[in-house]
Amino acid sequence: MVKPRETDLYPPIKAFLEGQGYEVKSEVAGADVMAMRPDDPDPVIVELKTGMNLTLVQQGVARQGLTDWVYLAVPTVKGRKALAGHLALCRRLGLGLITVRLRDGHVQVHCDPGPYVPRQSKPRRGRLLREFQRRVGDPNEGGSVGVKLVTAYRQDALRCAAVLSRVGPSRGADVARAAEVPNATTLMRDDHYGWFERVDRGVYALTPKGAEERSAFGDLPIPAPPDET
Repeated sequence: MVKPRETDLYPPIKAFLEGQGYEVKSEVAGADVMAMRPDDPDPVIVELKTGMNLTLVQQGVARQGLTDWVYLAVPTVKGRKALAGHLALCRRLGLGLITVRLRDGHVQVHCDPGPYVPRQSKPRRGRLLREFQRRVGDPNEGGSVGVKLVTAYRQDALRCAAVLSRVGPSRGADVARAAEVPNATTLMRDDHYGWFERVDRGVYALTPKGAEERSAFGDLPIPAPPDET
């Protein structure tokens, strides 16, 4: 398969803009594509690249010193998540985003340049704050990749596992009290990590996997359950 070139993007972009009533010229004072309408003094600038990268973004930002109408154009982006990420970045920077399907020259404008107005998600913000407040200590290392992170939920599971390791199979209510985890019964019943098994009605035990993985987190700052009398 022949690797695409930036020049492969130009004919479809030129044809698309001309269809919108623009006069189009390439390589004008450093701009890959420049387009103008007779009745509009503001030019449209399109920067071309064979893939989204920092250089392209920097070029687009630099062109904003010339006009408000700056677009970045790349071949069709594979994957909805990747496209969503590119869109979010372009919108935040006030840039437009265009993709070109090279096999047939189809051009799609995903967003136009415009001021960025962030929309905060109250549910996501709430989850963020709750996770911060519930987490004990700072058990993770910033920038970690490919390791199991210790969340507040995992810390609760570790507390429950510590109780079961010490006293053996127990009722959910007893584990909740000893581990200071109010939702211990639900946590053990859902068993997201494969650490717990129900051995009787309302009674749970630690699985071999739970015992093994619990020991791997033994040095984390998990409050020890109180001794039973």
